Formats: sequence, C-alpha cells, structure tokens
Amino acid sequence: MKAFVAAGWLLMTAAPADAACRLALALALDVSGSVDEYEYVLQMNGIATALADGDVQAALFAIPDVPVTVAIYEWSSSSYQQMIVDWRPLHDISDLEDIRSILLSWRRAPAPEATGLGAALAFGTKLFQNAPACWDQTLDVSADGKNNDWPVPTRLREEGRLGTMNVNALVVAKDFKSTMDMTPDGVAELTAYFQARIIHGPGAFVEVAQGYEDYATAMSRKLLRELSTLPLGQLPVELNPREKATRTAFASIPGGQSTPGQ
Repeated sequence: MKAFVAAGWLLMTAAPADAACRLALALALDVSGSVDEYEYVLQMNGIATALADGDVQAALFAIPDVPVTVAIYEWSSSSYQQMIVDWRPLHDISDLEDIRSILLSWRRAPAPEATGLGAALAFGTKLFQNAPACWDQTLDVSADGKNNDWPVPTRLREEGRLGTMNVNALVVAKDFKSTMDMTPDGVAELTAYFQARIIHGPGAFVEVAQGYEDYATAMSRKLLRELSTLPLGQLPVELNPREKATRTAFASIPGGQSTPGQ
C-alpha cells in the first residue's frame, strides 16, 4: 500500500495555495451506557492503533502540502458531547503522535446512559462550522446501538440540517458471537438501521466491527476509505484543473476510492 501511495503522489500536481486541507475528518465516539469501561478502553486504544497503521499513515501524509485535519469527540445522550481533540492539522508524524498520546491517556468522564445519535450528528454539524476550509468534510460516527434520545436523526436529514458533510458509521456488533439477535442477521438489521437513518452524503458507507476487540481493524479499514478522494466525475464543478488532477491521482491508488453505501 505504501508503494502505491508513493506512486500516486509522484503523479500529482501541486495543490492550490489557498487549500487549507484536503479532508476535515471528525471522529465521534459512543460513550453511552451500553459501552462498559473495558469496551471504552478498547475503543480509545483502537483508534490509537489505527492511527499507527502504516497504510493509514501513508494515506494521511500522501499529499503533504494539503494535509488532513482531525477532530475527535465523545458523545452519549442529547446533553453530553465532550471534545477530546479540537481541529488539528496533521502536517507530520509528530502531530499524529500527539493525538495518539491524548487518546491513550484519556480518562472516561461520567456521562448519561442514553444513546443520542441525533444530538451527536447535530454537534458534529456545529463543529464543522469552525473547521478549516477543506476539499471534503466527513463525520465518522461510531456506535453499538440505535438512537433512543432527542433529536431523531432522520429529522435532521429531512430538515437539511446536516449540510454538505458526509456522515459515515462504524457499527460495533458487540455480541456478534452470541446466539441471541446479534447473529449475522441481527448485525445486518443494525447495519441497515445506520444505512437508512444515520449515514449521509455521496459515497457514505457503514463499516462493521465484530465486537470492540475488532474495533482497531475496522477503524483502519474505515479510515483508509475516508482518506480517499472523489473520482473525477464526482468532483465539484468549481474545482480548478490542477486541483482535480491532484485529487484524481490520489483516488487512483488501490484502496483510495470509497464506494457508495447500500
């Protein structure tokens, strides 16, 4: 993968000087009552592990002049959203290591038990209002259950309150190996819920982690898709030819192009 990224970079033209970043990526982490202390640690460590993955790092730093900017927050009920990392451009490995250090040392604060997916989306929308100007904006929502608080996620979409950002989801099927409703059919039902009610925007998708033990691997897969850029036919018409050439070259790298959600 690293070789492909390097080859893709050699094909790229310089990004325009006024481009602050190529992707503003916000990670929204579920800390509702369904996530116990052990699972919380697996989630935080899983993100840190994914950010240390060689392929993920190669994709993050594939276009040094046009970096990725990252923010991370945790959420539970409609009344609880807590910033962990505010918008941080990733210029080099030291920036990434700073974020990994924060994640590995972060301690869980008391939070309501409800699962406020709608409020998590609304918080992400406001967060992007203060994000730097980037080619794309993606909100990455991790959760292991359905919304049971206010507002209702679908209403946000119907009212146009999610704007132009993409929303992807990482569904954690906690009891995938059990004999109850978390069989493969149960996982499909939960995935279908997120596809129908949570994800948003062109190419939005759902990734599945088979328990929190699989969180790091699933997050790595998801980050590699989110760090891709749109193929030429889907680029905004206002992009100039140099910018299109840069983004299309990166999208030609294997693993560097997302597929539409089902």
